[in-house]
Formats: sequence, C-alpha cells, structure tokens
Amino acid sequence: KRQLMGVFTPDLTDFLAHVLGALGSKSAIVVCGYGGVDELTTTGPNRLSHYQNGTVNTIELDPTVYDLKPAHISDLVGGDAPENAAILRGILDGSVNSSKQDVVILNAAAAMIAGGLTNDIPEGMEIARQTIDSGAAIAKLDQLIHYSQEIARVH
Repeated sequence: KRQLMGVFTPDLTDFLAHVLGALGSKSAIVVCGYGGVDELTTTGPNRLSHYQNGTVNTIELDPTVYDLKPAHISDLVGGDAPENAAILRGILDGSVNSSKQDVVILNAAAAMIAGGLTNDIPEGMEIARQTIDSGAAIAKLDQLIHYSQEIARVH
C-alpha cells in the first residue's frame, strides 16, 4: 500500500507514518499544514513525515523554497458546493491560476512521492503542472463525472 494522510497537528505526523508502516504500507506520507490544516498549504511551513523502507524521514516543508507565493488562509477558502465545483474545474482546466492551484499542485506532488511516481517535490510539481497544462487533469475529471452519472442511472 502507498498512502498520503493529513492530520490536524504536527505532533502526529511522525507517529502516524510509523503506524502506517507497521500496518504494511510500502510508502506513506503524513502531512500537517501550517496552522493545523490537514493538507500541505502555502500559508506557512508544513510538516511532512515520509515512511519508506522501514524508516521515517520528517522535514519542515517551506513552500517558498519551491517558488510558491505565500498565501493567507482567506485566499484558500472555498464556498458552497457549486462554487467549490467551479473552483475545482478552474484549477484542473488551468483557468484558476492562484494560491488554490498552488496548494493542489503541492499536495499532488506529495501524493506522487507516496505513490512512487517521483522522488521529490519539484519533480512532482512539474508533473502536476504538465498534467493540468496538457488538459489531462480536466479530461480525467470529466471522465469521473460521466462515470458517476452512468452509475447513478443504473442504480
């Protein structure tokens, strides 16, 4: 198993990464974003614990090191379901190029490390950007929407 998990306090990242390893994960990343957010964020330094090969490496991940502009939490807030759907679509089709997209790209990079697709944040961020720029991200969302609508019709 390969996993990415977010937690509300940085004190848990190392411990839970060890737990996920003990439960059989091949690779697991546990993150806590600045201010107790359960995902990586650009509002400040994050804590990331990566379990791999029996050990856990814990780092402070500063998003500015990766040329991501610092954001305020108010820059990342969504809204109701239709507004959040529009934001998601905009992020994945590239029309929302903002702090929200930066957070998605940063978290996608961590997920790619946990999933064994890359070994580092910069490469994962580049893959995420290319996926958005190529149209593959929005195409996958549209496939998911179509599939879920077909399933709903069957049931």
